[in-house]
Amino acid sequence: MFISVKEKFTAQKHIAPLAVLRMAFGSIMLVSVVRFLLKGWVYAFYIKPKLHFTFYGFDWVKPLGVLGMYAMFALLILTSVLVTIGLFYRVAITGFFLCFTYVELIDKTTYLNHYYFISVMAFLMIWVPANRYYSADVWRKPGLQVTTVPGWCINIFKLQLILVYFFAGVSKLNYDWLIAAMPLRIWLPANNQLPVIGSLLTQVWVAHAFSWFGAIFDLFIGFLLLDTRTRKPAYFLVVLFHLFTAWFFKIGMFPYIMIFVTIVFFSEQTHLRVITYLKKVIPIKSEQELGRAYVLPPVKSGLIYSLLIIHFTIQLLLPFRYLLYPGKLYWTEEGYRFSWRVMLMEKGGTAFFHVKDPTTGHKTEIVNSQYLTRFQETQMSTQPDMILQFAHMLAKDYQQKGIDNPIVTAESYVTLNGSGTRLYIDSTVNLATQEETFGHKKWILPFHDKAQ
Repeated sequence: MFISVKEKFTAQKHIAPLAVLRMAFGSIMLVSVVRFLLKGWVYAFYIKPKLHFTFYGFDWVKPLGVLGMYAMFALLILTSVLVTIGLFYRVAITGFFLCFTYVELIDKTTYLNHYYFISVMAFLMIWVPANRYYSADVWRKPGLQVTTVPGWCINIFKLQLILVYFFAGVSKLNYDWLIAAMPLRIWLPANNQLPVIGSLLTQVWVAHAFSWFGAIFDLFIGFLLLDTRTRKPAYFLVVLFHLFTAWFFKIGMFPYIMIFVTIVFFSEQTHLRVITYLKKVIPIKSEQELGRAYVLPPVKSGLIYSLLIIHFTIQLLLPFRYLLYPGKLYWTEEGYRFSWRVMLMEKGGTAFFHVKDPTTGHKTEIVNSQYLTRFQETQMSTQPDMILQFAHMLAKDYQQKGIDNPIVTAESYVTLNGSGTRLYIDSTVNLATQEETFGHKKWILPFHDKAQ
């Protein structure tokens, strides 16, 4: 078994799948970034807000102002194009990774699994020679061309995709998803106006069927894509599944990103046919197929192997960190992000904040909209770490207004998967004195099913 695994990661394989992945990833990123700009989200998410909810440990990441943010997105467009055509590839993919990740670290309000996935994929692409075949770099310097690469250069992307799907499936193995069919019992009826199938979407059994199919799909699709006997029907399921989720739930570019990048599972012969077709449309001068292999010096390969081992160890462990915290995961959301939990809950709430002057006893109720955009307020009201951050922002603001050691409390009411609204956090706790850490937030009230 060890020899088989070693063979898959060290044996030379044709580079064609890597070249096609580069073009697929770069082109879908170009569409995504342009779409983000056209929808006005650069202004709405990074320029308009007065305050931003940074990730823990990344307080130094700040918006760059109007010119800076649009310049950042111009760089994302430029690097996406360069990655697609394979021009100055190493600089381009590194620049894309740094710019994209910086933007996503500005405000956790906009956190989405597929943004995290893009950063992960871009990071992995930094370490592979995806520009050494059918690229502008090869056109500039034909001597760069290689025809084979070590198997790990391709298989790390397959492994990453398997982990994404598999952990998405594991996260669905819970009562809410499989037995209560939540939140699909809430979401599907909202599409009852659709032709032909609309009336079916109001049926409870349909929500259960969708829930079970989604869990089974995520758990096994990566392994079915690996097997040559099941690859084609599995990819058909990938396309069908993601197109349906895009149609029903309007979740942006994520379905199309997954459709594009999962083509890496196909054989080198399939990718060679794709490149042969593309060469008829866009011929690129290169050296003849001489069977040249891409070989890294031992020191460099050792460093990359060490980096990849660390990366995939983190990828394996991070989704299980929620086990370190007490309480219902979807309620506390401690250990929720960065663990491939996709569309698992319907959560809504309202938060009321009060600032009290400890000297005079005067209490002020905060108008959240004076500080936050509507989207920020919506996201903050149901996420404990954002509630704490906002309380700290209020404390800082009132200190600047001349109140020493202001007392900040919050009264938050939240509903989870249709369970009914209930008090979310301890409204007697002075949040201004609570520190943000990786530890459990004891002021989150426990979730008790009202039916119990």
